[in-house]
Amino acid sequence: MPFPSRLSLSCLVSGLLFIGSWQGATVVQAAPGPLAALGAGRDVSVVGISSGGYMATQLAVAFPERFSAVGVLAAGPWECAEGSLSRALSSCMATSGGEPSLDRLENRRRRYEAAGQVGPRETLSQLRVFLWHGEDDDVVEPELGDLLAAQWERWLANADQLRVVRREDTGHGWPVSLDDEAPPPRTLGDCQQGGGSYLLACDDDVAGAMLRFLYPDREKNDEGRGQLSAFDQSDFAVTGLADRGFVYIPEGCEQGGCQVTLALHGCQMSEDAIGDAFVRHSGLNDWAALHQQIVLYPQVENSMMNPQGCWDWWGYAEPSSQLAPMHSTREGVQIKALMTMLERLQATPEQD
Repeated sequence: MPFPSRLSLSCLVSGLLFIGSWQGATVVQAAPGPLAALGAGRDVSVVGISSGGYMATQLAVAFPERFSAVGVLAAGPWECAEGSLSRALSSCMATSGGEPSLDRLENRRRRYEAAGQVGPRETLSQLRVFLWHGEDDDVVEPELGDLLAAQWERWLANADQLRVVRREDTGHGWPVSLDDEAPPPRTLGDCQQGGGSYLLACDDDVAGAMLRFLYPDREKNDEGRGQLSAFDQSDFAVTGLADRGFVYIPEGCEQGGCQVTLALHGCQMSEDAIGDAFVRHSGLNDWAALHQQIVLYPQVENSMMNPQGCWDWWGYAEPSSQLAPMHSTREGVQIKALMTMLERLQATPEQD
């Protein structure tokens, strides 16, 4: 499952190279080089599932001026864990310890804003937001998705900036379309279970639905080709990041001007856990190929501290010397690394 089990999460206390083709994309076998400066545009979206969904909202709250849109699958409200693993277990996956208080979390956000540690509420209010949750999710209870929706309703300026989807008879995972380019059956779970990759065989293109809402006026490019390749993440090395990530670049985006989607996998969905399944088969690249959208897939590594490869939504990557983890602020070590990756993509390419 994209989140660790409650038992395995408790234990936290104590670049794949491949060749293939799909939907007009080629994956090249080569030693991963640095992430390229592509002169990418400033209209950036961040999407994520489960722990990646929590991180997506953290990024948007920390730097709302750097994003235009947010997509979250199967996650709960911003700062739900408040830097506590025990709270993450009891209140942010299940609600056995009581539901998180949105008033309490909003007071926390206001304190951060007053200290300049997150962006202004006024800027946050301008984003477009797509939220999805399976009604039968037994990893992150759907009630937590409802609280995330209520949180965004408080923040956004207009109701039409938010779309909330609750899919019946669906568990915890990322639904995918079952067309000719679908992943092999062995990597899929059914709609109730996460399976080996937590890509769900629901025949539902959630990636396409999400990006169409987040970019309602985007023109279509009929060519629909691009390249998926690994890049060296050592330039951005911080606690938790793997040695390499992936980036999908549609044809023509090397000349600059293409927008970016930052896509964040869930626990047990990184390269370490499932190889190329998420970066190839989520459906994000299919949409991106037709709409000139770069997709950046940073990767978290499995480690003794983080055995299931989760993004830091409770503070594991922060220095132990901190009185309180800053993982959800502009000072969060993983947040700063991800923003630096975006800055690299947006930098002007060097001329030969």
